[in-house]
Amino acid sequence: MIKNKMVCDAETGICGEAGDETMEMIDLNPKKTIDLYYVTDPICSHCWALEPVLRRFVEQYGHYFNFKTVMGGLLDKWGDGFADVQNGIGGPADVAGHWREVGEHSRMPIDGSLWYEDPVQSSFPPSRVFKVVQKYDEKLAPVFLRKAREAVFAFNRNIGDEQVLTELVNQIGLDGKEVIKEANLSTGQDLLNQDFALAGQLGARGFPTIIMVNEENKGVKIVGARSLQDYANGLKQVMGEKEIQSKARPELTKLLEKDDLLFSKEIEVMYDLQENEVEDFIQGKLPSEKYTQKEILGETYIERN
Repeated sequence: MIKNKMVCDAETGICGEAGDETMEMIDLNPKKTIDLYYVTDPICSHCWALEPVLRRFVEQYGHYFNFKTVMGGLLDKWGDGFADVQNGIGGPADVAGHWREVGEHSRMPIDGSLWYEDPVQSSFPPSRVFKVVQKYDEKLAPVFLRKAREAVFAFNRNIGDEQVLTELVNQIGLDGKEVIKEANLSTGQDLLNQDFALAGQLGARGFPTIIMVNEENKGVKIVGARSLQDYANGLKQVMGEKEIQSKARPELTKLLEKDDLLFSKEIEVMYDLQENEVEDFIQGKLPSEKYTQKEILGETYIERN
């Protein structure tokens, strides 16, 4: 006769009676208790350089935290004493050289010549549009931000221009004219001011800044573009854990479906590849009819067909 309440212990290998406490509630999708605040700006070049690492960090460790993008307000307008003395920036033309250096170092393509020809006068308009898009659909807001960054850094388009912003919003499936109209109202600036206030409360004075906060309201602040291991270590610290489990990296097909366009550096970082391995990797993972391979500023990128 088989007894009830028998169990084999996976750790000891011993089988016996389970005892009385054999029924318990479990949660296979535990509540995320960590809030991650990413304080950034649409024209922050170091934020663009961080994209490959941040993408992998979110893909592999995003199950531990709630990701929240916060607009920091890098450039209200030129003049009135605005200057980034540390980087030698006192006016629009000074930005071009700095951007080129960041692009060459990070290998995330940056043209930068728009600063001579059609400079962005303020980062507030695309920031306001981000906030309005976020109000409509939180999942579409990061999609808009990504397209805005592709436009200004790689494709040299002025994302302070309403026509460009309208086109970008249309691309994500919203009515560009309506979103821009709302962003230009006082409510658009009010939404942005809420982010500015939050960034101040978080103590973010530069971009990118990532702040991870636990349920005890204690956290870590990581300033500047850092390595994947730096962010993983920060997450472990704020969670109070010695080890955290990373999720499997997504297949390239899934990654391209999500983002439409990927630069070589992003593929290299996601899959631990050398630059000269990327083309063969792409060909081995993607059917030729699914993508188009292109080049810009000496860097390879792929677009979803």
